[in-house]
Amino acid sequence: MEFSEIDILQIEEKGLSTQEVERQIQIFERGNIKVDIQQAATLGNGIFAYNAEEQKKFIQTFEDKKEQLNLLKFVPASGAATRMFKAFHNFANEFDPEKASLRDYLDKKENKNLQLFFEEIEKLPFYEQAYKKANDNYPDFSNKSNDEQQLILVKTMLYENGLGLSDLPKGLVPFHSYNDFTATAFEEHLHSAAKYLSINGVTKLHFTVAEGDKEKFEDEFENIKERVEEATQTKFEISYSYQDPKTDTIAVDKENKPFRDENDRMFFRPGGHGALIENLNQQEADLIFIKNIDNVVVATNLPKVVEMKRMLGGKLITLQEQVFQYMQTLDAGNNSETKLDEIVSFLEDELFVKITSSFAKFTGEEKTEYLCKKLDRPLRVCGMVKNEGEPGGGPFLVKNEDGEISLQIIEGAQIDKNNSEQLEILNNSTHFNPVDIACSLKNHKGESFDLNQYVDENMSFIADKTKDGKSLKALERPGLWNGGMAYWNTVFVEVPVETFNPVKTVADLLKPSHQPK
Repeated sequence: MEFSEIDILQIEEKGLSTQEVERQIQIFERGNIKVDIQQAATLGNGIFAYNAEEQKKFIQTFEDKKEQLNLLKFVPASGAATRMFKAFHNFANEFDPEKASLRDYLDKKENKNLQLFFEEIEKLPFYEQAYKKANDNYPDFSNKSNDEQQLILVKTMLYENGLGLSDLPKGLVPFHSYNDFTATAFEEHLHSAAKYLSINGVTKLHFTVAEGDKEKFEDEFENIKERVEEATQTKFEISYSYQDPKTDTIAVDKENKPFRDENDRMFFRPGGHGALIENLNQQEADLIFIKNIDNVVVATNLPKVVEMKRMLGGKLITLQEQVFQYMQTLDAGNNSETKLDEIVSFLEDELFVKITSSFAKFTGEEKTEYLCKKLDRPLRVCGMVKNEGEPGGGPFLVKNEDGEISLQIIEGAQIDKNNSEQLEILNNSTHFNPVDIACSLKNHKGESFDLNQYVDENMSFIADKTKDGKSLKALERPGLWNGGMAYWNTVFVEVPVETFNPVKTVADLLKPSHQPK
């Protein structure tokens, strides 16, 4: 690949190298690689389910050990609210009450979310604020027809001269309306974290945000700080990070040549949420809980969520202690066949690691080296919920290019749906991924793993995009909990579906799980 001096300067300004850009271009030339799913992970075959007594034991372990640990909640929160309001932007642009009735428009669109939105609009947490603002901006608002009022209300919710909700980060959109205040998703994360992460009256959270939004989150915290700290009896240590520019990826044209803008400069795009593995890599905590910004519950539903967080944390600590003990044993050397067999059983039964068929032929030294390599990895315990039709990735047993089979979280787009066998496995899957993860990023010596060493770059994803009206191909880095954690030790545990309450569209806020009692 020939780069001009200006190209090289631009690449270096990004913190990249020409070799890295060439590697990315080779991925475009290679195309997307479909994963090879062998089976869906199900209860008893990759997913653990624990009864109340077993859960209680893990919860107690978490409570007994947590004060000795540095705990953190890690929340990807760089998403804008734009997609959440997409159908309502279309409505605001398309609906003309002088040409058609609202009823006719909704019937033509056949959009259940829009139907629900207008049927229950008064239940939205920002309805009263929008209604007041509409009256302020339109003195004759009360004299207008119902259809005109609905159009004005939607525009008031969306745009800058109203509430400007679609221009906000998703985390700062009001999600829940209580008696005397409304709470954003950001605030609900503080409340939930304080319930299980507070140590000596301090709770730590880290939010990954878009550049330019950090001050908005800081302002929101100052506005709610007194209320939240009084309600939770805890102080909050909140840190933020941006997606590192060196994780941006080159865009290409249909010939797989670097896409260039009107100034003939190469065009780089943010590398998707998979780039956040670098943000996670920078955290110093012993145990980190990961949850998406839009997956929160109202206060009355919080106890079950908190209980499951403690359970996942206790499971992680239990596994981690056993891994550390085995690593210390292996480091000491001179291990008996009985001890090595015990470690093999742990890897197979608890971490669902498939041991190579040639293991029995290894020398003692080779067995020790092999087991160390399998044990000495970042560790994650992922909650999985029963599939009830929600979109999202799921847990599968996947074969990689080396022929190794491991537990992975796989998105539907990674699966070859034209392959009848792969499609059948997908259709027989029973659980999906709510992004409810407890993870450990340090080894038995207290050293942090370099998480970049445990990424499967083959899980990069090519997507078709446009810029300035021209088509381009964009490269998304392996998803944070997909290929970004492909070579971690992974454990799946079933959690109740009521712990999963994402807000993908504004109509989701009208579901019972987002309506305070």
